[in-house]
Amino acid sequence: MESMNDAHSAAVALPVAEPEPTSTPIHGTELRDDYAWMRRKEEPRVQAYLEAENAYTTAAMRDTEELQKKLYDEILSHIKEDDASLPYRDGAWEYLTRTEKGKQYPRFCRRPVGKPEEETVILDVNLLAEGRPFMDIGTMSISPDGRLLAYTTDETGFRQYRLAIKDLQTGTLLEDTAERVGTIAWAADSATLFYTTEDEQTKRHDHVFRHALGSSPSKVFHEEDERFNVAVGRTRDRKYLVLESGSHTTSEAWLLPSTEPNAAFRLVAGRVDDEEYDVDHREGYLYSRTNHGAEQFRLMRTRVTDTGREHWTEVLPERKDAPLDDVDLFRDFLVASYRERGLPLLRVYSLHGDGLPGQYNDIRFPDPAYEADGDVNKDFAATTYRYAYQSLVRPPSIFEYDVTTHQSTLLKEHEVPGGFDAAEYASERLWFRAQDGVEVPISLVYRRDLFRKDGTAPLYVYGYGSYGHALPLGFSPARLALLDRGLVMAYAHIRGGGELGDPWHDAGKMMQKQNTFTDFIAAVEFLIREGYGDPRRVAIEGGSAGGLLMGAVVNMRPDLFRVVLSHVPFVDVMNTMLDATLPLTVAEYEEWGNPNEKPAFDYMLSYSPYDNLRAGAYPAMLVKTSWNDSQVMYWEPAKYVAKLRTLKTNDAPLLLHVNMDAGHGGSSGRYDYLKEIAFDDAFLLRELGVESGDHPR
Repeated sequence: MESMNDAHSAAVALPVAEPEPTSTPIHGTELRDDYAWMRRKEEPRVQAYLEAENAYTTAAMRDTEELQKKLYDEILSHIKEDDASLPYRDGAWEYLTRTEKGKQYPRFCRRPVGKPEEETVILDVNLLAEGRPFMDIGTMSISPDGRLLAYTTDETGFRQYRLAIKDLQTGTLLEDTAERVGTIAWAADSATLFYTTEDEQTKRHDHVFRHALGSSPSKVFHEEDERFNVAVGRTRDRKYLVLESGSHTTSEAWLLPSTEPNAAFRLVAGRVDDEEYDVDHREGYLYSRTNHGAEQFRLMRTRVTDTGREHWTEVLPERKDAPLDDVDLFRDFLVASYRERGLPLLRVYSLHGDGLPGQYNDIRFPDPAYEADGDVNKDFAATTYRYAYQSLVRPPSIFEYDVTTHQSTLLKEHEVPGGFDAAEYASERLWFRAQDGVEVPISLVYRRDLFRKDGTAPLYVYGYGSYGHALPLGFSPARLALLDRGLVMAYAHIRGGGELGDPWHDAGKMMQKQNTFTDFIAAVEFLIREGYGDPRRVAIEGGSAGGLLMGAVVNMRPDLFRVVLSHVPFVDVMNTMLDATLPLTVAEYEEWGNPNEKPAFDYMLSYSPYDNLRAGAYPAMLVKTSWNDSQVMYWEPAKYVAKLRTLKTNDAPLLLHVNMDAGHGGSSGRYDYLKEIAFDDAFLLRELGVESGDHPR
């Protein structure tokens, strides 16, 4: 059992969750779950237990309160509190977002083109949030005539959004509304809105509705396959509405002329298992980025009158060494977003009169580890292209690329106050060999004057490795607080992610998921071996599916890590994936496997963190969750911590913090969120033994 540590407990009793032994026989195995009772959210003892955990965590962190305040002030000093985004043009208006010092949420504004003095607020999220601990805007869409704003709000964190429509001329809300809304798209008449809704139990977006304002909505589509979710949108030229249905591996699309909102959607090409495609439109042709006949994706096109696969012709061929991540299509050019060696490349093609690509120019970037993608580009007839760039050491910037001159112009660089100097920091891109010989990339950042490659630095390693998502490598003002205290911070691009395309994802999912975990362990061992970190002071962090990663690697190598930060961790893999009534479960059979099939059950059971906890010494751990999380339910981390308390044999802290007013992403207010980061950093610094948390400035 965990011993009481007076410095951490501050006389608050260690929370005890009484086990209720239960087991379920499946595939000849007794699947035991002694804390299943924590799922019963309505029972008073559940909330009482979580509140006891919060009280214990507060007491255990009391000695860091001064450090938390110092870290919060330091992080805030690097954020420009009064700021405005770069305006973008849409029709006769320019749109921008403003933040104001002391206000938790943004204000969305607009002004007539060329008339900044006539700027008005179209939506103030601070007003929507008054009297509420949580507020999130899901999506926003302006009607084509510029008069109406459709938007969705979530007031709990459960990602359950309500539609509202605001008349921007009068400032009043229309009576038209809907519940559980996902995506929205306007027809050309500015009087008909299409939107998706979710199933009440599983939160799968399965219906599409047509809503003529002032009348009752009518259902136009229902997706019956439980693996699939639906979405609606528009082509960039606004001539077509697009209805998409997709699973993790398969997709299909339907089209509707935006000027014919009462017509029926028409199928582009029927779904084929393990094939994905998306569509955009230009002058009578559909352009589709697809993996049809191309593992790393290619660009195809077909006449809008003949959309079946047999009519598709190749526009851009597959590049085996560089997955095609995205395509932005315009009247006179297109931008293909590739990944070369895992890093973004923007390739701008001119289009001939027949719509086929001609010469191209590449937009390349100076840092060894960065992220870059298209910014807001609403004008289909544009001759310039806005893109966003940032890196581990360089703040976010917006550039405009002139398609004719091939020159980029900096339009805005985010200001980082508080004495920030990018020259004081360095980043690196390294490759190591995993246990099976596969090369895996790592991105690093550190402060130049504090780093010595001698194995003495405290080392932080972040990982995710799921769903084909590439780790973002952007700038973080909050990261400076750790870099300025001498930490080397690393981001491991392990298999299961998307840095190297679908094959990289496939090599870390389903029956190859263990590669994700062994890659991460190998990454930490490589960094230690190469002198980037002190083997006695290694901290790791991951969230959601990255929390699964944290649980799995700690079970495999608890000796390798000193500190673990685990956010909303997916640690109860078996019980969750065996419950088809939970959100995400059935759809994610294509990511993790279907445990109702014995081979998948046995493989998943071999790594499920909750089911593989064993008696022994564990690192210091801070596990965080939210009461209203709809993706990884609060009970997963709560059960995990309760079980681990009965098994850990050392006195390293094991803390659970439950945000009772938020969901999967934590607090919604920007200041509240910074306090959460300061809390995490204080725990990390204390447990790494970074003296007093001071930095040398």
